[in-house]
Amino acid sequence: MPKSKTAIAEINLKDPQYYLNRELSWLEFNNRVLHEALDPRTPLLERLKFSAIFSSNLDEFFMVRVAGLKQQVKAGVTKLTPDGLTPSEQLEVLSDRLRPLVTRQDQHFEYELRNELNAQGIHLLNYVDLTQEQRNYLHQYFEEHIFPVLTPLAIDPSHPFPYISNLSLNLAVIVRDPDTDEELFARVKVPAGILTRFVLLPKELRQESSDKVSIWTGVPLEQIIAHNLESLFPGTIVQECHPFRVTRNADLSVEEDEADDLMLAIEQELRKRRVGKSAVRLEIQSSMPENVKDRLMQDLRLEDVDVYEVEGLLGLKDLMSFMSLPCPELKDPPWNPVIPAWISRAQEPRDRDEDSQEGEDIFTLIRASDRLLHHPYQSFNATVEEFISQAARDPKVLAIKMTLYRTSGDSPIVNALIAAAENGKQVAALVELKARFDEENNITWAKKLEQAGVHVVYGLVGLKTHTKIVLIVRQEGNKLRRYVHIGTGNYNYKTAKLYTDLGLLSCREELGADLTDLFNFLTGYSRQKAYRKLLVAPVNMRDRMVSLILREAEHCRKGKSGRIVAKMNALVDPKIIETLYEASQAGVKIDLIVRGICCLRPGVEGVSENIRIISIIGRFLEHSRIFYFNNDGEEEVYIGSADWMTRNLSRRVEAVTPIEDTQIAKELEEILGIMLSDKRQAWELQPDGSYIQLQPPDNGREQSSHVSLMEIALRSAGM
Repeated sequence: MPKSKTAIAEINLKDPQYYLNRELSWLEFNNRVLHEALDPRTPLLERLKFSAIFSSNLDEFFMVRVAGLKQQVKAGVTKLTPDGLTPSEQLEVLSDRLRPLVTRQDQHFEYELRNELNAQGIHLLNYVDLTQEQRNYLHQYFEEHIFPVLTPLAIDPSHPFPYISNLSLNLAVIVRDPDTDEELFARVKVPAGILTRFVLLPKELRQESSDKVSIWTGVPLEQIIAHNLESLFPGTIVQECHPFRVTRNADLSVEEDEADDLMLAIEQELRKRRVGKSAVRLEIQSSMPENVKDRLMQDLRLEDVDVYEVEGLLGLKDLMSFMSLPCPELKDPPWNPVIPAWISRAQEPRDRDEDSQEGEDIFTLIRASDRLLHHPYQSFNATVEEFISQAARDPKVLAIKMTLYRTSGDSPIVNALIAAAENGKQVAALVELKARFDEENNITWAKKLEQAGVHVVYGLVGLKTHTKIVLIVRQEGNKLRRYVHIGTGNYNYKTAKLYTDLGLLSCREELGADLTDLFNFLTGYSRQKAYRKLLVAPVNMRDRMVSLILREAEHCRKGKSGRIVAKMNALVDPKIIETLYEASQAGVKIDLIVRGICCLRPGVEGVSENIRIISIIGRFLEHSRIFYFNNDGEEEVYIGSADWMTRNLSRRVEAVTPIEDTQIAKELEEILGIMLSDKRQAWELQPDGSYIQLQPPDNGREQSSHVSLMEIALRSAGM
């Protein structure tokens, strides 16, 4: 029952007790990633992959989020988060929560995953356990392949402490001068990127197993170096050697208002990032003596709270390399995205009468009806790339405009844009240079596009352009028709195989007109304030989302039903959360599918007992955004690029489109229903901020949403 107005008035929905901490919520997300590495239902090499993802995620978390908090502390910032914590308090609680997770990952890999790998004939050995024959081979390998690229750096009054680069793996070496008996300190950098992290032994030296043929036997590179240090320090006695790894602040800080050339400014910042800024984390093995640890902490200007100790290997993100092993039985069953049945009829565009029935190009198929794309279940190459490639070749196409936030290093789409420009079409591309950790790649593409004659825009001052849109203008008879793609994911064929994303292909006139206005906003001086159909951030999206939520609440207050289902990557924005609380108080039933960060606290009596939140973690990264509003039976469904985060609604250019095709709306509702029924990959958020993995009923099917959606894709393609 809806709460009375009196009861509602007594509750302050801005009270910190009703909000979860953003950073702690992210750690809970990464904990769910780690659980996939721990879960015996996950194939063995996939478990290594999830452990690697956990580590890679943590690297970025420290480089950006922890680094940002440290900068706030240094600057004396005491502003409270919505949940009531200062930056220094956040750093303290993050450290307390994170240490058990790091220990759990370390011990699980060392004492469980390694044993399971051994049982499958995959032997990652420690150097101390090698036979003499194996050691002899690795010594020779060291002399020929490793020694020439190493640079030992002495550290003494005449040799100051060297700069330790970001995410580098290093050896702290203690040697003794036999003439003076003096202990000397040195650093050796493990040459990651030049040499493979895990060195493979030849077949004849692989570990023997009584019941399993050895598939792979290798040794960590840093251990090979550590056991052959005499070659680096001749005439001294090597006494100790301890690996350590450093993480630095790697966020870019570009003063856009003062930059005459944004590309040049970002290139300069990227050069700084390669070296890194201040250190924010030191990873060591627990066997490192206190005096060595103290020396590193002092020289890196770190404190005890910044040091993370493990028993085993550092930098477990390198475990991802094991996914290349030819062991299909130890991985998820392969998935090949299907070609939708409707597009299999599409042929190369040709000059022909528009009414001819001889073949159907992709534009003919879009004119017949709107088309929904769902990746990676459906082929990105056969849909999005084909849409742009046909446009580049089609003599009737006059102009192509699109946004590029993240794309692959060998992007067919960028090559298609270049071909279109060379074919004399008007081509405009907004390349977002500020896409974090993809800045360098985007600069490369921007230069290549410009050289080919593409009109390139680098984004807007103060805003990241995160929207995923394409506009194609085509001459058809005596009129121009606009075709659009509005999506939730990046134009990147590599991530399209791993991320779940949606896209709409349409030639609806109002959507084409809206994208025309939006591109004019992105490339020119347009100050468009109204759109016909699109929800555009930072223009009208926040207000429209709030009004859609409040509309459901108003239906409930009038004695009708209210229902919201929304899927996104993160829910952080306080205003949206407060509005959802108001809707819950009015009686609206709300289901949220939030993959990562969620600051809304569900199940709180009088505030959010009508809100249920799940997170789905599995073989694909959930990346699509879907918003469903019942609207008293006049259902409305939207998809687009924006999460319910303050940065998406206020500091980014985003686009969310309504779905006006009733069949597509039904398909999206089915996707939401499948995810809400998941009993394998779904976790439910509890009022205290923890998550509980949902379990299948006794003797019941696990109901993995990813498996269900793969089965639907196969059926829809007639397979």
